[in-house]
Amino acid sequence: MRVFQIEGGWGMQNLKLGTRPDPVPGAGQVLLRMKASSLNYRDLVVPERGYGAHTGTLPLIPLSDGVGVVVGVGSGVTRVAPGQRACPMFFQRWMGGEPDLTRLTQSLGGPIDGTMAEYMCLPEEGVVAIPEYLQDLEAATLPCAALTAWSALTNFHPARPGDRILVQGSGGVALFALQFAKLLGAHVTVISSSEAKIERLRRLGADATVNRRAVPEWAKATREITEGRGYDNIIEVGGESTLPQSLRCVRPGGTLSMIGILSGASMAASLGPIITRQIRLQGVTVGHRDGFEAMLRAMVQHQIRPVVDRVFPFEELREGLAYLKSGVQFGKVCIGHEPA
Repeated sequence: MRVFQIEGGWGMQNLKLGTRPDPVPGAGQVLLRMKASSLNYRDLVVPERGYGAHTGTLPLIPLSDGVGVVVGVGSGVTRVAPGQRACPMFFQRWMGGEPDLTRLTQSLGGPIDGTMAEYMCLPEEGVVAIPEYLQDLEAATLPCAALTAWSALTNFHPARPGDRILVQGSGGVALFALQFAKLLGAHVTVISSSEAKIERLRRLGADATVNRRAVPEWAKATREITEGRGYDNIIEVGGESTLPQSLRCVRPGGTLSMIGILSGASMAASLGPIITRQIRLQGVTVGHRDGFEAMLRAMVQHQIRPVVDRVFPFEELREGLAYLKSGVQFGKVCIGHEPA
């Protein structure tokens, strides 16, 4: 089978098209013929061994998200049947409950081989059947970005009708957060640097928007939107440069859902307000299978459709990653595994 793998050394230059033997499912395993994958920020980090020892060993097949059709099952498999479509779960050992080191380190695309392969063979516990209404490319976006947004809005500070939610940007997690927060009845503000994107965000349901390029001190503008109350939950994907402003516009007792570090990994913010205003800094790393299945039930009920920005063919993975790195996308960047 064809694969993309990092081989011969770490670095994006060592991400190459290659072949491996076709896998065969054993007892309790599922064989997927992969239909599509989608890209996440971590896929830019893995080739550089950015997660240290937890990145895995070479050769390594990258990418964490995808969808496939079941083409074979081993003995004892009951979760899925041949002909069904299924998504591999990002965390292969986290079915539910609290995280621990094992659950948080057994992830696809590093250290476990990821979705950039024609076939994947996985334990049946590590896959979830996908609703029929979703197209392959849409389904491929769900395991990381969608579940991260769902976890941030439902696990730690569950969004309630009327809550004020602030979302940063228009990438995959941000757009899912906007869609899910509206589903849950919240008022959503989105900040972006592009007027064209802001118009699209409004069409997706954003109640308020701020152009951070035109208004660099966006925290002040967002305080006006909440009439001084502040936000119940902020979907924080920027990190170093956005965190100080997020702290200025979250309400006392509110939550900063720490998801990304797109602007830097250092913390250069005053710690005083975190203590005196009882603000929760909550790290969010995707989520578990129980959460994924709950998210799918909500998506089916409300017919939520993921936003796909652009699709690259299998052979153009590196071009797709370069496009993701540029930051110009609105929604998810996907890889098609089959000829157009």
